[in-house]
Amino acid sequence: MIQKWKKLKKNEKGLTLIELLAVLVILGIIAAIVIPLIANVISDSRDKAILADASNIISAAKLAHANGEGTEDNTAGTITFNKDILSKYMDKKVKLANDDKVTYTKSSGEWTIKYSNLKKIKNEDLKTGLGISNNDDETTDDLINDYLDDNAFTK
Repeated sequence: MIQKWKKLKKNEKGLTLIELLAVLVILGIIAAIVIPLIANVISDSRDKAILADASNIISAAKLAHANGEGTEDNTAGTITFNKDILSKYMDKKVKLANDDKVTYTKSSGEWTIKYSNLKKIKNEDLKTGLGISNNDDETTDDLINDYLDDNAFTK
């Protein structure tokens, strides 16, 4: 019995140092590929959440307009909806800054939003598509909705 045990012990094989290093190199390569992809997914989802909030803010302004609210400027032909008006029509989770507002131009029927979080969008393709730069945070609801519709199920 002892001889059989000694024989089995001699035949016992383990990992060599080279095999172990090969496994570590492969894991390192996989990590180098996956980690940046995960970071991009997180960044894109944050950017899309900001655009979704902007779209919800414009929808709230449209509801407020339907209820006859807003500050009208007859000389400019616009109606402006500020934080106080918009907050009544939106989910409490969307945080508005004091200077965030939506403006409706009567002559063209265009809705324009000034939303401070639009500056946080880092995706340059998004900024280019919406005409947003670091100094300009205005865009229209059509551009936001078009982007969200076109990119809802991509990436």
